[in-house]
Amino acid sequence: MKFIVTTTVNTPTAATLEFCKKSDWKFLIIGDTKTPEESYRQLEKAYPNVNYLSPQEQEELYPKLSKIIGWKTIQRRNIGFVHAWKSGAEIIATVDDDNIPYPSWGENFVGKEVVCDFWKTDQLVFDPLSVTAYPELWHRGFPVELLKTKNDVAFDGKKSIRCLIQADFWDGDPDIDAICRLTYKPVCAFQHKGPFAANKISPFNSQNTFLAREVLPNYSVWPFVGRMDDIWAGYHLQQKFKNNLIYCPASVFQERNPQDLIRNLENEIIGYRHTLKFIQADCSPNVDFMPEKTKHFLNAYQECFK
Repeated sequence: MKFIVTTTVNTPTAATLEFCKKSDWKFLIIGDTKTPEESYRQLEKAYPNVNYLSPQEQEELYPKLSKIIGWKTIQRRNIGFVHAWKSGAEIIATVDDDNIPYPSWGENFVGKEVVCDFWKTDQLVFDPLSVTAYPELWHRGFPVELLKTKNDVAFDGKKSIRCLIQADFWDGDPDIDAICRLTYKPVCAFQHKGPFAANKISPFNSQNTFLAREVLPNYSVWPFVGRMDDIWAGYHLQQKFKNNLIYCPASVFQERNPQDLIRNLENEIIGYRHTLKFIQADCSPNVDFMPEKTKHFLNAYQECFK
C-alpha cells in the first residue's frame, strides 16, 4: 500500500488536486486549525483515495503527539506519517501543496536495488546540487562553512544502491537556503537523466520524497528547530540507514507558496549556527543545542511505532 502525506492550511491547490488523481495512492491530508475543512470533505467525496484528518480527529487519535507538536505548523505532518504507518503503508511519499506533480510523479525505486551514478567527496557532506547544472546553488541545510569547496566532487562510476529513501528534485523555485535564494532568485529546470548517490551524507527535504516503511520510525519533521526540521531529521536518518539514499530527476514543478524570505532567513539561523556541529556529532539529537522540546517530541514519536 502506498500513501501520500501532506499538511496544508490552504484551499485545495493545483498540486493538491493533481495528487488527488493519483488513484493508486492513498492521499492523506492533515488539517490544521486554519484549514478550510469543508473543502477537503468535498475532496473525500469526489476521490475515494483521499482521507482528510481534521484537528479534532488528530487529537482523538494521537493526543500526546498532537499536544507536543502544537498548531499552525507544518510539523503536523508527523501525525500523517504515524497514521500512514499504522494503516499499513509500505511506501510513504511526503509532499508539499505547492509542488505540482508531473505525469511521471510516483515512479520510485523504494525497496529495490538501483544502479546509480555515484559521486565521491572528501568533505563531511555532499551537496546534491553540486552535480547538477546549477552548482552555484546549494541545498537548504548544507553547512555554510563548507560552501567554498562543496563542488570538489568526482564521478566514481556506477554503484548499486538499495533504495530506502528517494529524494526527487523540483523544477521551478528550488529548495535552497534563504541566503542562496535572496542572492540568486533562481528558477530552475533540472536536466539530469537518472538516479545518483554519493559516499557521504547529504541534505534532503520533506517536500517530494519517498520513504520505505522500515525507515519511518526513525524519520519525522522535527519541531522547534526552525527550517532545519526536515534537514536535521534527514541527516539523522542517514546515520541509521547508511548508503540507502538516492536522488532522482525532478518530478514536480514548485509554484512556491508566498514566502517571507527574511523570516525564512531568521528561521534558518539555528542551522547556520549548528548544522556542522550536528553532523560532527554523528547527527545525534542528544546535543546541548537541541531544544528539550524537540527531544521530548522524538521520544513521543518513537512510542507511536511500538
